[in-house]
Amino acid sequence: MNAKFVSVEDDAGKVTRYVRHANGGGLVAPGASVPETTRIGPMTYVEPGAKVGSGCRIGHGSWIDRDATIGERAIIGDGVRIGRGTVVGNRANIGSHSRIGSGVLIEHGVQVHADSAIPDGGEVLAVGKRVPRRAQGKGRQRQQTRGRVAA
Repeated sequence: MNAKFVSVEDDAGKVTRYVRHANGGGLVAPGASVPETTRIGPMTYVEPGAKVGSGCRIGHGSWIDRDATIGERAIIGDGVRIGRGTVVGNRANIGSHSRIGSGVLIEHGVQVHADSAIPDGGEVLAVGKRVPRRAQGKGRQRQQTRGRVAA
């Protein structure tokens, strides 16, 4: 962990130069926003455009995709994949080895159990919260779950 920068080449031959985060040693791409108060575990990647709130803890081997937003004091377990454009609310807790698709909304304070999978465009609402039918859109299917998500 002596190196401050790490270059990674993808399958298409594009090289991205990541910076090691001072708190935990995770890899943060240029254009990503991660405050110093957040702990990024080793071998965790935060891609360009991602925004991580203060006081978060992101476990070892997780991946935060482009344009994802993680709220303040959220806890992300080990080996979690957060898809592109996903929004995770403040104080949310996502269990280890979960797969969160692209464009997912996880409300504040929600707990997602370990090894869970939430498909693209899904929503995880806080217990007791309702979404009006008109907000779901005409003819569009939306997958909603309430409160805790089990695998």
